[in-house]
Amino acid sequence: MVSANREMAVYCFDTLVAHYNSEDVPLPAFDEGQHPLFVTWKKVVNGGEPRLRGCIGTLEARYIINGFRDYALTSALKDRRFPPIQAKELPSLECTVSILTNYETANNYLDWEVGKHGLIIEFTDPNNNTRRSATYLPEVAAHEGWTRVEAIDSLMRKAGYNGPITETLRRSIRVTRYQSTLFTMTYSEYVSYVKTTRGAAPAINGARMSIH
Repeated sequence: MVSANREMAVYCFDTLVAHYNSEDVPLPAFDEGQHPLFVTWKKVVNGGEPRLRGCIGTLEARYIINGFRDYALTSALKDRRFPPIQAKELPSLECTVSILTNYETANNYLDWEVGKHGLIIEFTDPNNNTRRSATYLPEVAAHEGWTRVEAIDSLMRKAGYNGPITETLRRSIRVTRYQSTLFTMTYSEYVSYVKTTRGAAPAINGARMSIH
């Protein structure tokens, strides 16, 4: 089984740096394969807890080189919840790459473990008969300190449902649970890796990026 690793995170940073420089992305140091995957960018502000800056991926298998290249940029520049990440933010960023595995249909909306499983929910909005769906990666509920019910309710809101959440509605949800491997790298760790393996720090349009 392919696991998320350092080279995948390096490739995501390489992709973002290449975008700002209008250059080709260096060839990645990992093999091809097809897996569902996500790229998450967070930003550290004033030494505090990293804050989400963008997170987009796919629940369907993709060739991971193409997938990480595409979603590194999509999550950084086109997550509609946030303005696009600017080059000057790079020194404050950290990147988490996730490879999703072990998809299983849950018996009910409580048939999963916080911190172990990610969730895909699907249900019909009783107000307008619209089919709705949403997902959280395995680390989300644990990071937020949610119970299973709180995570499910939050996912329903994320899916766009604005009506009352009842026990009957919760029981109607189809839940797919999954697991993931992930790897997180800060920009400073990326710079150290590039210096060690390529002999020079990354540059944006000719200027070396400082590390705060």
